[in-house]
Amino acid sequence: MKVHEFTRLETKLDLKTRNSGDRLAWFEHEGQVIVRTKRSHGNKDLPESLIRQQLKLNESQFSGLLSCSVSRENYVEILRAKGMIADRRKGDGSAER
Repeated sequence: MKVHEFTRLETKLDLKTRNSGDRLAWFEHEGQVIVRTKRSHGNKDLPESLIRQQLKLNESQFSGLLSCSVSRENYVEILRAKGMIADRRKGDGSAER
């Protein structure tokens, strides 16, 4: 995986990032951190299988994410199906009066 592909994932999934010894990235949903990943600051190829595992995706899901056939909304549904995100379909969140 190339650095620019990782950067595209950061943008597509709206990953929050922070530079440290490595570039840290994490996926938040409704204010909760769901998964974390990182990459080095160098320009070498990144360990695709490790990043895929950290994002909790199988090979076809990860490939879809890179090829743009899997959207951020699809990613949320994948994580929800894996039990990483609670299913909160209890209305729209507004207070009833």
